[in-house]
Amino acid sequence: MTDVRLSVLDLTVLNDGQSSGDALRATTALARRADELGYTRFWVAEHHNMPSVACTAPTVLMAHLAANTQHIRVGSGGVMLPNHAPLVVAEQFALIESLYPGRVDVGIGRAPGSDQHTAMALRRSRDLLGADDFPRDLLDLMGLLGDPRGEHGLWQNFRATPAPTSMPSVFLLGSSGYSAQLAGHLGLPFGFAHHFDMGGTMDAVERYRREFRPSSVLAEPYLIITANVLAADTKDEAEWHALPARLTTLGRRTGRFIRLPSPQDASVHPDMAEANRLPTSRVVGAAADVVAELLALAGRTGADELMVTSVAYDLDARVRSIELLAEAWALA
Repeated sequence: MTDVRLSVLDLTVLNDGQSSGDALRATTALARRADELGYTRFWVAEHHNMPSVACTAPTVLMAHLAANTQHIRVGSGGVMLPNHAPLVVAEQFALIESLYPGRVDVGIGRAPGSDQHTAMALRRSRDLLGADDFPRDLLDLMGLLGDPRGEHGLWQNFRATPAPTSMPSVFLLGSSGYSAQLAGHLGLPFGFAHHFDMGGTMDAVERYRREFRPSSVLAEPYLIITANVLAADTKDEAEWHALPARLTTLGRRTGRFIRLPSPQDASVHPDMAEANRLPTSRVVGAAADVVAELLALAGRTGADELMVTSVAYDLDARVRSIELLAEAWALA
């Protein structure tokens, strides 16, 4: 059995014809099954003003998922810290941690999770649209959650919760060398968004390890690599269920945020051929082949944990993917 951990990231993508409630219930069903299968974590993301994504408030969804699971850690993949005051974020996570001690992860990113107009509506000032304050805000958040670094910060005068018995784990997330370097410098676990398909994975991984300094929370580097993964009983079946996600990826890259169509509709879409030609790190196929590719990814990066996101129109296909992966991973 491989010692690389396996976790799930779910984006709560909306299908054609679905309500937000439908998408959120599907995420809940997937989290329950991941919990039963023994996955390490289940993370949800923050997106705003997007017609194709239902999760705008990951802490709200996390609390619901924690209440509907037993053992799996729940977390944010991630909360976009520039959109929020550090004290507010700390209070929200400390509250969930108080309800579900030892099961909460704080995944933090610095992107807006939206376009610049939406970011300004969230932050209420053009002066706050840059990321210059991010390191200071991150340090304040860490201090409020029980990991103070230095002599001065919000934690001197404020408490995230009045009587904590435990605190959640903080992870820094990113898709660039900047986040990797900062995570290493602070001695934090780092999650790289390999599933973004933007390249730069090995550069970020090497920078994280090169810059890593042991801290009070982590003695050695801890690396999570995310990956787009869809496993099925056969390669043809996996490719069929992957068609909608390939089409929506093309849409995002050309500024069209469309809801996930059915495989039938995607297969006859006029842009499908172009979508299939896009270079991608997506891993699609029968379980044994998928696991072989994931083990190779873990080997190249030295990842301690792989976090898979499975985008498919049919919930059964998403559930089947994590079932097959869990079974094959245990045998690897």
